[in-house]
Amino acid sequence: MIKFEKVSKIFPGDFIALEDIDLFIGKGEFVSIVGQSGSGKTTLLKLIYAEEQPEKGRIYFNKRPLDGIKKKHLPFFRRNIGTVFQDFKLLPQKTVFENVAYALEVEGESNNEIGEKVPKILDIVGLSDKMEKHPNQLSGGEQQRASLARALIHRPLVLIADEPTGNLDPISTWELVQLLLKVNELGTTVLLATHNKDIVDKLGKRVIALDKGRVIHDHKKGKYVI
Repeated sequence: MIKFEKVSKIFPGDFIALEDIDLFIGKGEFVSIVGQSGSGKTTLLKLIYAEEQPEKGRIYFNKRPLDGIKKKHLPFFRRNIGTVFQDFKLLPQKTVFENVAYALEVEGESNNEIGEKVPKILDIVGLSDKMEKHPNQLSGGEQQRASLARALIHRPLVLIADEPTGNLDPISTWELVQLLLKVNELGTTVLLATHNKDIVDKLGKRVIALDKGRVIHDHKKGKYVI
């Protein structure tokens, strides 16, 4: 599904964010990516959805080299990848339904298609009774589930979650993790970047640990190691 070949990412000032990364993530995997702040986790994820480009090496998605995708085609490529972040990124003036629908509207889907797809995805994340609420009327956990629904509306092949539980209480955190596991069980590859040791240890899934831009640990059924 995702392959890194000798990938390095260097930012201005000769700051090496990632160095000589070789990595393969297979279809349907659930992978936790861990490491201290500045270890390269977010940069690694941004390279996967082509928000950043490597200085060295090559990245493949479904055997397709990302450097071969023309800029005008990037929006189409990114439909394969859903993204969830710590800060939700919901539009405050729109309802939950409208926030999720917006991802379809910008691509010209009909009102009938939107009216069919959005309620289904909101039901999956447990927000059917909140679809007419605005973000400021939701708890943090509910806002993150709305963000997850928006990320899943295109049925992506890969879901990237970058510190998605950073602003959540313990109960909401575990509810979100259970949803990520459900999404994974339905066939979506899930990449979870997190500082939360309890989550990683309870999952018992593959763990990739980064330190100073290098992979220092990669275990199929691992625990939080940095």
